[in-house]
Amino acid sequence: MPTYPPLLNSAVLFAHRGARAHAPENTLEAFTLGLRLGATGLESDVWLTADGVAVLDHDGVVGGTFRKKSISEVDRADLPEHIPSLAELYDHVGTDFELSLDVKDPAAFDAVVDVATARGAAGRLWLCHPDVELLAGWRAAREQVRLVNSTRVVAMKDGPERRAAQLRDAGIDAVNLHHGEWSAGMVALFHRFGRCAFGWDAQHVRVVTTLLQAGCDGVFSDHVDRLVDAADVLGAGSDG
Repeated sequence: MPTYPPLLNSAVLFAHRGARAHAPENTLEAFTLGLRLGATGLESDVWLTADGVAVLDHDGVVGGTFRKKSISEVDRADLPEHIPSLAELYDHVGTDFELSLDVKDPAAFDAVVDVATARGAAGRLWLCHPDVELLAGWRAAREQVRLVNSTRVVAMKDGPERRAAQLRDAGIDAVNLHHGEWSAGMVALFHRFGRCAFGWDAQHVRVVTTLLQAGCDGVFSDHVDRLVDAADVLGAGSDG
């Protein structure tokens, strides 16, 4: 088994957009099913409505083909019923899981943290964004949540080691890369700086297995059954 950095005891198995291979994505049904299938974390994207409610949706737009609106222009009560708020997610499934949210609308940050804090779940909240400077500002504003730099290696202009040092210095807890960019050596590099290593788009057992064997601290998959089966074989999946 790999040695994890201080932030985690074992790898988190994230159900990407809920169990989207098994149920409509980003719905309470999908999130509930993901946890029932054995995921130890959920993943979604978060936006802020016109009246200040944090809601979970991938694209952030609603409406028909010719009359689309940004969620930021629509009140919560006027959104389609299948789009849950963050508060509704916690009300429906509780808080006993890690929650990774891609903060597509930075204006949603405070609302997200306030909702999670009110439920005692801020310490299990991982907020993701590609902009390191924005994440550093969030760290200065809110100490209790965990922050993730979602990026690609090609975007690390000064290289992975410099990025790892930058994340450490800014108090950003993890980096999230496509599964194809991780190797045991790359994971070890970020671990050396005390940063967690997350891998996304792990849709097959062999990919999940490769990431876990490399020492990744979190794996994201649409196929929660495959994710959990691979982790069980390795003995790698448990509570974060």
